[in-house]
Amino acid sequence: MPRALFPTLFCGAVATTLERRELQGLATQVYFRSGKTIFSESEFADDVFGLSQGVVRLYKLLPDGRRQIIAFALPGDFLGMPLADRHNFSADAIGEVALCRFSRADLTEFIQSSPNIMRLMIEFAMRELDMAQDQLLLLGNGSAEEKVAIFLVSWRNRLARLSALSGTVPLPMRRQDIADFLGLKLETVSRTLAKLEQKNVIRLVPKGVFLTGLEQTHLVTGRSYQPHI
Repeated sequence: MPRALFPTLFCGAVATTLERRELQGLATQVYFRSGKTIFSESEFADDVFGLSQGVVRLYKLLPDGRRQIIAFALPGDFLGMPLADRHNFSADAIGEVALCRFSRADLTEFIQSSPNIMRLMIEFAMRELDMAQDQLLLLGNGSAEEKVAIFLVSWRNRLARLSALSGTVPLPMRRQDIADFLGLKLETVSRTLAKLEQKNVIRLVPKGVFLTGLEQTHLVTGRSYQPHI
């Protein structure tokens, strides 16, 4: 995982050096241990968080007590929409995480004064919308094998945009997290992973998976859309 600070990861080459420095100047570095809650659904969003290191699960609790994970945030992601006045979901650390914490008021003022940052915010919001739409399609139409296969390939693709992978795709989240993201039972996820391994399209390894042709299978190529998950 990248070890750069969030402003560098978020801005990339789009923002100027001065804009990155100003954004960094607004930030306070904070750290959370594995399993710790960063914020909870419906809380006032006086602070905004950008992820520098680690992975964060974003989720809602349903009225019947079930948990629906809506996304896994990676370095360079804001945890939700930065300008919202309340958090629309809860966020927990998966492993140890490092974040930049911003005052929402200060960040809003800065975004409004910086066209480059405003552009990046719009692009971030569009990516989040794309991923949400893809997940809805997958939840409503995919078989268990399709859901797991597309999740693994899409997760690999997201990680590859951050840094070169050695071949093994790390899976820092638990299988229960994957189940709650895909709308499946834990037993179904475990059984499906074993089935994909038996088909020789993946190889399960400690804390990860090695894809051995999964992206070329009909489970992935047969979908009518290109997922952004």
